[in-house]
Amino acid sequence: MISTAGISLGFGSQKLFDDVNIKFIAGNCYGLIGANGAGKSTFLKILSGELQSDKGTVSVTPGERISFLRQDHFSFEDVSVLKTVILGEPRLNQVIEEKDALYAKENFTEADGVRAGELEGQFAELRGWEAESDAAVLLAGLGIKTDLHDKLMRELRDNEKLKVLLAQALFGQPDILLLDEPTNHLDIPAIRWLEEFLFNFEKTVIVVSHDRHFLNQVCTHMADIDFGQIQLYTGNYDFWYESSQMALKQQQEKKKRTEDKAEELKAFIARFSANASKSRQATSRKKQLEKLTLDDIRPSTRKYPFVGFKAEREAGDQLLRVENLSKSIDGVKIFDKVSFSLKKGDKTVFIGDTELATTTLLAILAGDMKQDSGTFTWGVTTSRSFFPKDNGKFFDDIDLNLIDWLRQFSTDQNENYVRGFLGRMLFSGDEATKKTKVLSGGERVRCMLSRMMLIDANVLILDGPTNHLDLESITSVNNGLIRFPGTVLFSSHDQQFIQTVANRVIEVGARGVVDHEKSYEEYISIKLGTAEPAWKQGKNL
Repeated sequence: MISTAGISLGFGSQKLFDDVNIKFIAGNCYGLIGANGAGKSTFLKILSGELQSDKGTVSVTPGERISFLRQDHFSFEDVSVLKTVILGEPRLNQVIEEKDALYAKENFTEADGVRAGELEGQFAELRGWEAESDAAVLLAGLGIKTDLHDKLMRELRDNEKLKVLLAQALFGQPDILLLDEPTNHLDIPAIRWLEEFLFNFEKTVIVVSHDRHFLNQVCTHMADIDFGQIQLYTGNYDFWYESSQMALKQQQEKKKRTEDKAEELKAFIARFSANASKSRQATSRKKQLEKLTLDDIRPSTRKYPFVGFKAEREAGDQLLRVENLSKSIDGVKIFDKVSFSLKKGDKTVFIGDTELATTTLLAILAGDMKQDSGTFTWGVTTSRSFFPKDNGKFFDDIDLNLIDWLRQFSTDQNENYVRGFLGRMLFSGDEATKKTKVLSGGERVRCMLSRMMLIDANVLILDGPTNHLDLESITSVNNGLIRFPGTVLFSSHDQQFIQTVANRVIEVGARGVVDHEKSYEEYISIKLGTAEPAWKQGKNL
C-alpha cells in the first residue's frame, strides 16, 4: 500500500496540489487522470520519491518496493539489454555486485565465506538464478527478440529502448508499479501483452495514460486530479466519464424529480456492473460497483470542448482514386506503388511500417507534399480539410491573437462568428485574445480543430489528431468524428479512437498497401492470430 498525507506542491504562483490525502491499496489498478498541466507525472514523481513536495508525506508499507517507469531511454546506453532489465531490481543487483566482488578477492577469508553464504541465500530468495530467464520472458512479451538481448542499449531503436525500460519496471515482482505513459511507442501486440500482465498483477498499479482503451482494460479505479485535489472513483475510465456526465446533466435539470434521478443512476450502475462481470477485472470490479451509492457519483468540474464537423455540401460517389503512388525520402523508399480507392462515407485509418509512411501519404493526398511517381484523383464534388502532424507552419513566426489567426481562414470576418468556433474549443473571453506565439502544443491542436470546423469540408484528413490533447479533448474529437457524416482519412495510436471511428484499415509500407475492408477489431484479431481475444471468450487467463 502507498498513501499520502497533506501533500502540497506549487511552482511559483501555480499550486498543483493542496493538502492531498489519498490511499492506493494492493489488488487495484488506478488510472491517474487530469487536464494537461494538472500534475499527473509530477504526482508520480512525488510518490516515487524522485521529487519532494513542499508539505506532507508519502507512506509505503514497510518492506514493499516501488518500481517507476521512466521515459529516459538514454540512461543505459553502455549496458546490455538483458542487464538493463535486471537493473530494475536494485536489491538483486546489490547482492550480485557484492557477491562478485567477494569472489574476486585474492585472499578469501573465513569471514568472507560466511558473508558469501548470506549473499547466496539472498540471491536465491530474490530469484537470482531465474533472473535472466525472467527478464527474457518480459522482453519476449514486449516483442524484443532474443538476438537483441546481448546487444548494448545504444544499438537499439528508440521504440525498442522504451520497451526494454518497461520490462525493467515490471521486473522482479515489485509491490507498487508507477507507470507514466507505458503504451507510448508500443505496437498493438505489446499493448495487449501489457494489458494481460497488469490484469494478472496482484499488487498496486498507478498509471498515467492518454490511451482510453488501455485505461478501460486495466483500471479498477480512476484518480482524478482537479483543482489541486485528487478524488478516487470506482470503475474504469468509461464508467467515470459516463457517470460524471450523467450526474452533471441531472444536476443541471433542477426541475426533475429526485426519484427519477435516483432511478436512472441506479439503472446505470446496475448496467455497468453487469458488463463488468464479463470484463478483465471481473470479480473485484463487479463487487466494487455493486457497493456504489448515489452519493459516490459526482459531476466532474472538467470542461469538455465541443467538436462538431459539418459538410457544406455532400460529396458524390466518386471520391478518391490512388494509382501506383511512390515516395522516397533521402534515398529511402517510404512506400511503393500504393493503389486504392475510397468511397463516400469511408472512415479509413492508415497504419504504416513507420509513422513516416502514413504521415507522408496523408500529406501527399492533402496536397502538402509531392509524390515521386503515380497519381491520385479526388472527385470533383469533394472539399478537403487537412490536420497535419506538424502544425508549425501555421504558428511559427506568426504574431497574431487567436481571433485574427482564425479569421484568416474564414469567409465571414465577423468577430463574434470567429469567436464562436474558438469558444467551442474552450478559448472564450480573454483566452481568445492571447497570442499564437505563447500557445502550448495542446492549445495549437485545439486551434487547428477550430480551423477545420470552420472550413465545412466533406473530406477530413487528420494525421495524429489526438497528439498533445488531454483525455477530455480526445473524447470530444472522437465523438465529433463518429457523428461526422462525411469521409475521414486518419492516423492515430489511440485504440479506442480507431475502433469507434474507422470502418476500414489500410496498411502502408515500402512493399505497397494491404487494404483491409473490415473493422479495426477484426484487423487486430488477424494480426494477433486469434479470432477473438481470450478474455472476451471468458477464458481464465
